[in-house]
This record gives sequence, C-alpha cells and structure tokens, in this order.
Amino acid sequence: MPRELRAVDWTGNSLALIDQTVLPQRTETRDVRDVDDLVDAIRRLVVRGAPAIGAAGAYGVALAMLQGKREGWSREEVLAAVARVRAARPTAVNLMVCVDRVLARFDEGLDAVLAEAVQVQREDVAANRAMGEAGADWLLKRVGEDRPLRILTHCNTGALATAGWGTALGVVRELHARGRLEVVYADETRPLLQGSRLTAWELAQEGIPHYVQADGAAAGTILRGAVDAAVVGADRIAANGDTANKVGTVGVALACADAGVPFLVAAPTTTVDLSTATGAGIHIELRDGAEVLEWGGVRTAPAASRGHNPAFDVTPARLVTGLATERGVLEVSAGELPGDHLK
Repeated sequence: MPRELRAVDWTGNSLALIDQTVLPQRTETRDVRDVDDLVDAIRRLVVRGAPAIGAAGAYGVALAMLQGKREGWSREEVLAAVARVRAARPTAVNLMVCVDRVLARFDEGLDAVLAEAVQVQREDVAANRAMGEAGADWLLKRVGEDRPLRILTHCNTGALATAGWGTALGVVRELHARGRLEVVYADETRPLLQGSRLTAWELAQEGIPHYVQADGAAAGTILRGAVDAAVVGADRIAANGDTANKVGTVGVALACADAGVPFLVAAPTTTVDLSTATGAGIHIELRDGAEVLEWGGVRTAPAASRGHNPAFDVTPARLVTGLATERGVLEVSAGELPGDHLK
C-alpha cells in the first residue's frame, strides 16, 4: 500500500474521506463540507476505526467553524454542532478525546484549531509506527525468532482505520518489513465484513500473504496450532485493562488463552480511558438489527426474527497478554495497567 494513503485528509476547506463502504469494489473519496454530512459519514462507517474517527472529529471542529461562518451561526450553534460530532459514535473514546483537545483552542480562532487538528493527525501516524515496532519486537521475543510468524487479526486496523500506517496492522506491516511474517489470518468480521473488504484489501496492496476466514473459524484455527499470536486493535481501553473492540474479539482472546498463544492489543494511548474503571462501564453501540437479518439487501431471517447487533464486545484484562502503545508494551494479564503508559 502506498505510504501516503490517508483515510482522513484536510483539503483546505473540507474533509476528504475515503468511502470505506464501497471498498474493495471501488475507491471513492467523499468530500465533506458540513457537520451533518460528517456525522452521517461517521455513523454509516464511511470513516471508521477509532484513530481515524478521532482525526475526523478533530477536523470536525474546524468544519463546524467554517459552516458557522457561512451560515451565520452563533457561538452556541457552532458549539452545538461540535457536540453532535463528538457524540456520533459512543464507544470509540478517541473521537471524544480528539474533539475536546482541538476544542480547547476554539477561542484562538480557526487557524489554531486547524493547527491542533493537523498535530493530532501527525501524532497518530508517529504513534502507529512506534507501536508497530514495539509490538513486533515483543512478539518476536515472546514467540521466538527462529521462524516467521503466523498472525491472526480481527476487523480492520490498518491505514484505513487510522491517520496512517495502522495499529494492529501496523505491527503486521512491521513484521512483514523485517521478513518475519509468514501469513495473516484475517477474520471476515461480520456483519459488515471489514476484515474481508478492508483488511484483505490492505494486505493485498502490500503483497502480504493472507487468508480470509469466517469469524466462526477463528477459534478452531487458533486451537489447532495454526496461529502464533493474535493482534487486534481497540476502540476503548478501561483503566483496569478491559478492552472494547469489534464484536467477536473476545472469542479470539478466549481461544488464545486456551491455546497458550499471545493475544496482543495495539492502540495509541488516546484509546486509554482512565475515567472508565472497568469494561462494565464501556457503552456498547447497538447498530441496526437489519445488518444481521439481511444479506446484500435481501432478508435472510424469518420476518418474526429480531436482530441483536452489538458493534463491539469487551475482552477482560486477564485475557490481554500485551498492550502495545507508542510507549512500548505492557503485559496486562500479568498486572501491568494501561495507566502506566500515561504517567
């Protein structure tokens, strides 16, 4: 994949978002010029992945200011628009953190807000590269350096899900760059197939050998000894190390624990939420039940069936072997806490 790929990019007066709902069939960029359009893009997963949503939210403050100037909004109306962006998806803490960080410079004017949003984006790319190196180092020491590794991942955590490079997929890319990667098992990630549509697309662009498998195959793949480690991302990490990620992640973690293979979470420190004590306090977004009752717009379940469609689940800290951030790797299941990287 070209290193310059950006899922979120500021054009000067609008936000250019790679439309991830149409990949891999088409590569299209959506030009976002108003707050309602941005909120819609976040909710419909045109842009997705906690760090990418955070970057979009950071620029969303500037977008609200520009729209307010065009339409003659009051200060209160601009701030209300920013609040809508902040609340667009409730589970990913990066969105709230990045909006709040940029909003702190609101009274300094548009240039200051934009400068802060650009810095948010730059810091995320740097953090991704650092955690990629740290995660790769840790895996090679933990699993062994005698052969290339076989990695399983769940959902999409690459350049498409971040400001650039990737979190969990950044670890994979680093292993590949070192010649220490044999193959990747990419879970398809039902019901919206972020694994088969997006992760596989990124891996193919990089020339990284991979399999796409059904989510239900993941545990068996791990238990039969075909995987050396699982590497996943996160949308929110509680103070005790409980980790919210795409639904289906906890099953991967349970299988890793039973098989005795590492389960590594890769996420920037902006994903750590010390105000949430445990995973029980993480709000889990429930999406439209139609996503699991239909396939390609055709109803596959009986008319009387209702859809239960949580977008995320929570993996208990005891199952998280390691947490890679831009500051290194913490061994969470051994008692190290995410807050240790925030001191």
